[in-house]
Amino acid sequence: MEITVVIASRPEVPPDEELRTAVVADRLGYRDLWVGEGFVWDAFALATAAGLKTRQIELTVGPIPVSVRDPASIARAAASTAALVGRPVGVALGTSSLRVVERMHGRSRRRAVTTMAESAQALRALFAGQVADFAGETVSTHDYRLRLDPPGGPITLAAFGDRAIEVAARHADRMVLDLVSPELARHYRGKLDAAAERVGRPAPRLAAWIPAAVDPTPEARVQVLRSVLGYLSVAGYQEMFVAAGLGDAVRRSQEGADVDELVGAVPPSAVERLGLVGDAASVRERLDAYAEAGLDEVVLVPATAGDPGGERTLIALAP
Repeated sequence: MEITVVIASRPEVPPDEELRTAVVADRLGYRDLWVGEGFVWDAFALATAAGLKTRQIELTVGPIPVSVRDPASIARAAASTAALVGRPVGVALGTSSLRVVERMHGRSRRRAVTTMAESAQALRALFAGQVADFAGETVSTHDYRLRLDPPGGPITLAAFGDRAIEVAARHADRMVLDLVSPELARHYRGKLDAAAERVGRPAPRLAAWIPAAVDPTPEARVQVLRSVLGYLSVAGYQEMFVAAGLGDAVRRSQEGADVDELVGAVPPSAVERLGLVGDAASVRERLDAYAEAGLDEVVLVPATAGDPGGERTLIALAP
């Protein structure tokens, strides 16, 4: 199982910390650096900055909300970053959330899974250096070919529901999950393999973003806890929290408690049951559990509180 790294996943982390993480990951030999798209940074801009400060690490940008960026814009941005940094750039596509798509951008999120499927097909042609000629139900692009060399990286789809997993099985090089336990990872490995068999295609690689902190400070535990508690209100995650002994937190979240209230009510040690948090031996043991569950790649979301750039964690888990 491969271990890679992500930056730009938390809005409270300043840019110098993100770039420090990128430099450390590159120096330690991690193969891929994911650059998330969120409320702070344009992902391609930060990926370019990270690429210019590093020497060899490949880049994956996203997940990019497909209801916000069209395939031609995504392909052009990826090719631009690849040309400027001189190494392959892949993209991850996702359906994102109502908060991002409709509240932040004022776009419709209707038929988001269809849009993701059609975006992946159009991107496949553009990434191959072909003239795009695609007309779908929600996505179309015609008479455009990249003026730069194709970016050269893989196309990844973020999937959780059954329809999205089917799309990933049909069109993706890799599928990515976010914050899953080893038990849930095994569940989704089975779903992806079954979907790939139905469409008659080899199963894509399966990756998951997991928060990580080796020998964490108390501040790091709280940082990780804040990041995971945001998932309490996301459909499909409640069972995992209950299984981890956080049923009371699930109930309080359903009653309207915000993250600040929940952080005060949940013991920081709870993160050891939800992420890669603890001493190096226990984290390695949990990584083995993810590998046994069928993950091909764990994407570390390194805590930086009390560990600038997440360097202690990245050193401990380096390939």
